Amino acid sequence: MALIEQLKEEQKSAMKAKDKPRLGTIRLALSAIKQREVDEQITLGDEDIISVLTKMVKQRRDSVAQYESAGRQDLADVEKAEITVLEEFMPQALSEDEVAALVESAITESGAAGMQDMGKVMGVLKPKIQGRADMGKVSGLVRSKLS
Repeated sequence: MALIEQLKEEQKSAMKAKDKPRLGTIRLALSAIKQREVDEQITLGDEDIISVLTKMVKQRRDSVAQYESAGRQDLADVEKAEITVLEEFMPQALSEDEVAALVESAITESGAAGMQDMGKVMGVLKPKIQGRADMGKVSGLVRSKLS
């Protein structure tokens, strides 16, 4: 089943279950997807939808950090709940070992010799890892391997 169809089905089941927090999060995701489709005048495929969801999760993680530093645990808990719902629609996360193996193969594949080749390595990695690992952590790992 296409990811957009899965989101719409989950929206229906959340409505029937009267699960307002879940319904709100799914509606936000569908809205972000529709906004991108309208802006770019295209129909998004699963890979594009995953990138939208990844961006939404990243925004919520940033919000959680800001809320917790400001002492607003109530708002941080709402954001964490949204992250949980969004992650249900994303591919299975990669383990640390799998990410390290992908980084090693990308360095070999791109022929990277130093930090100046980091863009090449990230270009090879991004399609393989998109939505399955935190790109910030992956970037740090690539940086440590190349230096």
